Amino acid sequence: MSMLQAIMMGILQGLTEFLPVSSSGHLAIFQYIFNINTDTGLLFDVLLHLGTLVAVCIVYWRDFSRVVVAFVEMVIDLFYNLFVLISGGAKGQRSYRRIISNAYRKFVVMIIVTTIPTGIIGLLLDDFITKASQGLLIPGICLVITAIILLISDMKKPGNKKVKKSTYGDAAVVGVAQGFATLPGLSRSGTTITACLLLGFDRGFAVKYSFIASIPAILGANILELVRTDSAALASANIPAYIVGAIVAGIVGYICIKVMIRIVKSNKFHYFAYYCAAVGIIAVLVYFIHG
Repeated sequence: MSMLQAIMMGILQGLTEFLPVSSSGHLAIFQYIFNINTDTGLLFDVLLHLGTLVAVCIVYWRDFSRVVVAFVEMVIDLFYNLFVLISGGAKGQRSYRRIISNAYRKFVVMIIVTTIPTGIIGLLLDDFITKASQGLLIPGICLVITAIILLISDMKKPGNKKVKKSTYGDAAVVGVAQGFATLPGLSRSGTTITACLLLGFDRGFAVKYSFIASIPAILGANILELVRTDSAALASANIPAYIVGAIVAGIVGYICIKVMIRIVKSNKFHYFAYYCAAVGIIAVLVYFIHG
């Protein structure tokens, strides 16, 4: 891979990871129609995702850092409570510590609850997703569904739910939405943000939750792929170009997150809806015309 190719793929990743247009759907359509090889190598894909995840962490650094600290504190308190249980200290001077004691600890549990159904659905649909990505019909239909989802989000009246008012049931629903968004053509950001809005989330919090909750799901998927991959394939990687591509993806992703925050707050999803609908309909028509 050349440096220019790495930069172009970094731009594509940064744009499609956060804008509600479905990167997987576009890649499947472009590969099928134009016979373009979109397989850039597993290590490069992982680094591209890492670049965009870093962008999320930077945009939401204050929340992300507090979530990480809250998670570590919860793990410590869980081990402490286990020690108290084993030692029988709860009957004496030692008492159990409350695990979910503030909003950020609840945020951590919500993210965990969201990640569980996402992972289960992703694994169950793994083979189907691979086959669906090789044609035009499923990506085209899913892009039309994405358009409908985005139009629904614009019609939804603003909610006011943030962490304290949200429930773990809400988190599970978002996780299910995120799981089905692994289908080529369904936008992950568009699907999860719309799910959050339908559940009554505040618009700003809906974007924040969608992006931060995607971190463990994307990391888990990439780790699983790395485990499945032959180490010899990773050894031949063009590391300098890969790193540049990841940096570009992070920069473009950072800009797109900022854009998405404004789009959701100003109810401007319909522009992306029209685009997704047009591309999806064209893909379906081409499928039925050419087979």
